[in-house]
Amino acid sequence: MAITDFTIIRRSLRTRLFSTITTALTVAIAVGMLLVLLAMMDAGKQAFRRGSGDMHLLVTKEPSALVSVLNGIFYANAPAAPLTSAELARIQTDPRVAMAIPTQQGDGYKGLPVMATTTAFFTDFAPTPGEPWRFTQGRAFAAPFEVVLGAKAAEMTGLALSETIHLAHGRSDVGTHEHSDFDYTIVGILAPTGSAHDQAVFTDLTSAWTIHAHDRRMREDHDATTTPDDIAETDRLVTGVYVRAASRRGSSSSAALAPLAYQLRKEGYMIAEPTKEIDKLFTIVGNINTIFVSMAAVVMLSSAVSIMVALYNSMEQRRRQIAVLRVLGASRGRIFGLIVTESAVLGLLGAAAGVVLALLGGQIVATTLKAKLGILVTPTFPPVWVLLVVAIAVLLAAIAGLVPAVAAYRTSVAKNLRPVS
Repeated sequence: MAITDFTIIRRSLRTRLFSTITTALTVAIAVGMLLVLLAMMDAGKQAFRRGSGDMHLLVTKEPSALVSVLNGIFYANAPAAPLTSAELARIQTDPRVAMAIPTQQGDGYKGLPVMATTTAFFTDFAPTPGEPWRFTQGRAFAAPFEVVLGAKAAEMTGLALSETIHLAHGRSDVGTHEHSDFDYTIVGILAPTGSAHDQAVFTDLTSAWTIHAHDRRMREDHDATTTPDDIAETDRLVTGVYVRAASRRGSSSSAALAPLAYQLRKEGYMIAEPTKEIDKLFTIVGNINTIFVSMAAVVMLSSAVSIMVALYNSMEQRRRQIAVLRVLGASRGRIFGLIVTESAVLGLLGAAAGVVLALLGGQIVATTLKAKLGILVTPTFPPVWVLLVVAIAVLLAAIAGLVPAVAAYRTSVAKNLRPVS
């Protein structure tokens, strides 16, 4: 049976099994890390676009558009500057506006954000374009003091339909004022959307205005029970408006959007286009991502150095074997090629293992983010990326094999075939 070059390489790798495994593992870690980072960069941006849904604009009085998006859509903090009922009416009655859903934040339940809004939030707004809200249990609120739980909020609290809760002013579990005079009944639980909305508790604006009217009346020494009839105009505040401009049926773009945004900015509102602000956010985050990708690239270079060192150190034990191959007719060029090929095979083995690690790692990261934050991140590994990273790993490995290959090329036949004393 003829002994081929690949038979020689296979036996060489098997003889040094521990070194082969550890060296390939170094390559696998580098390839896996790089692929996961590349996949998560794109998947993260897509995940953050969930939640802004099919709105065109977010209208607030926040200090910046990015802060508006982080607070109004991702519940980073409660918005501090409210809009009045007159300002809300002005936006809702603009003929260029097809949807204007008011929202109010500031209250919480056991650390979860509470969003007060209208039923239009569930009927006219889709958290992901083309994917409207769905209820796994119950329905949307239809009367004051009814609440709907996001999927993650229901999971975290363990609450069920018909249970009664008390909301609090602020999100912290410690030192917050609980609205214990008002019982809220859970009437619905939403299906997961993979957005930040999954962590929220939703109620209607009349309820929110009533409990804050009650706080105002208590400060004014009113002892009577507060009802929706006691709501004053100063209580009818909202912290944001989800706006969609009028457009042709079936079209997601609107010719009215630019002039509408310009007019609202001119009137003193903070106007945020969520998709643009998310892109800006990822431009900032992109600098950090570049650092991580650079670190992964350095690890990959280090793995190439490991291959070079492993093969070079093995030359001392393999000189006699090389000399025998030379006597059997192998040319210097063939010996050189054997070592470079062996190095490339090490890189290929490590890269293949790295792809498997990346697939597993991507799923672990996605599962963790969904479990901890309720955010649906779907890492994808385009074949072009995978093939490119694998090709780079193999190329670097082959280049790393040049130094030990040169050492093998220079191996003296006569010197290394002397009898061992």
